[in-house]
Amino acid sequence: MTTRKSALVGVLLIMLFSNLPAETQSSAQLSDQELLERARAIHQKILTLDTHCDTAMRLVRGNWNPAERHDPDSPGAGKIDLPRMKEGGLDAEFFAAFVGQGPRTAQGYQTARQITESLVEAVKKMVVANDRLIGLAFNPEDAYKFKKQGKLTAFLGIENGYAIGQDLSLIEHFYEEGVRYITLCHTADNDICDSSTDRNDPEDKGLSQFGRQVVAECNRLGMIIDISHASDKSFWDVLESSQAPIIASHSCARAVCDNPRNLTDDMIKALAARGGVIQICFLSSYVKPPRPNPDRDKALQEFRAKYGNLRDVKDEAQREKITAEMQELNRKYPVEVATVQDLVDHIDHVIKLVGVDYVGIGTDFDGGGGVVGCNDVSQMINVTVELMKRGYSESDLAKIWGQNFFRVFNQVKTVAEKLNNSKR
Repeated sequence: MTTRKSALVGVLLIMLFSNLPAETQSSAQLSDQELLERARAIHQKILTLDTHCDTAMRLVRGNWNPAERHDPDSPGAGKIDLPRMKEGGLDAEFFAAFVGQGPRTAQGYQTARQITESLVEAVKKMVVANDRLIGLAFNPEDAYKFKKQGKLTAFLGIENGYAIGQDLSLIEHFYEEGVRYITLCHTADNDICDSSTDRNDPEDKGLSQFGRQVVAECNRLGMIIDISHASDKSFWDVLESSQAPIIASHSCARAVCDNPRNLTDDMIKALAARGGVIQICFLSSYVKPPRPNPDRDKALQEFRAKYGNLRDVKDEAQREKITAEMQELNRKYPVEVATVQDLVDHIDHVIKLVGVDYVGIGTDFDGGGGVVGCNDVSQMINVTVELMKRGYSESDLAKIWGQNFFRVFNQVKTVAEKLNNSKR
């Protein structure tokens, strides 16, 4: 080829690539506004899912309307409402029916079940009251259908297997009610397994015999098993016992932030090897180790001794008083909060460890989740912007934002079908 022809070809190539659509240009070359616009365009095409929030507790109070946009800076606004889901580009949300660990007695089990039933019903009522805005999904196909219709999606989960007490039949009952995952425990041991925190016995005993029956029944029904909050031995026991992949609905990487609620690299590798997924949590102390703050620690200890768990407070006036006092404590003793960049460091770590197919998003909004730059659902788009800055493709984003979790969802269903077919 002559020099003149080579130059001509070069000019033509420059002209060709300069006219390529925006998505082929490097994200590093774009301004923040251009990145945001591209992120919004991507969210229009992909389905975005958050696998854990505690917003259902707000629905049972009676004076909080999920169809109303709440100013994120206002007291009592919460982290999620339907208008803000739209703003942040979030299509689908797992609303967890949370029940704190109580006494392992007949009365305790009955109360736990009643609380769980009321929260499940509250989410269903929200969907019925706002059926033009949101639909209740029982499988991934429902979520994609609602996306095409311009609707949001609600899924149901249960946080803490204490909800089933010692009654194995309740797993099927809740499955028929639409629940699609169960977090086996919360911040204390229960009849299923030991917790990563506040164990009754310093020795980690892992999954109980009843817990093994729970795992088998979940496999049979197609109920997804969630090991967030579970102890290390519980994790390994569940992974060994389950015939289906498992999830961590809201956990981070312990190598990045050394917290017992997070998964070690060996756990993440084993989870991925079995086809599971870790959904990165937005709770700051799981994202970034907090700096020592003894004055705040002392004030918090006194506050908890005085009021106990805010989630257990039913009187609204008392709740508001406690919330105001907590806000004053936070003002007096501010805590350094992790950022979106810190959060995406966990996603980076998981992907470098096992690949892009085994990580997702589980905010824990309204349960403590929230970081600088993404402190409520209206800011979810900022996670995508940060991922784009780090070079992740639209295909990667689609996997992180939902495809990975939905793969597990479908694999769990497939295992259940095979187990049931083998018994016929």
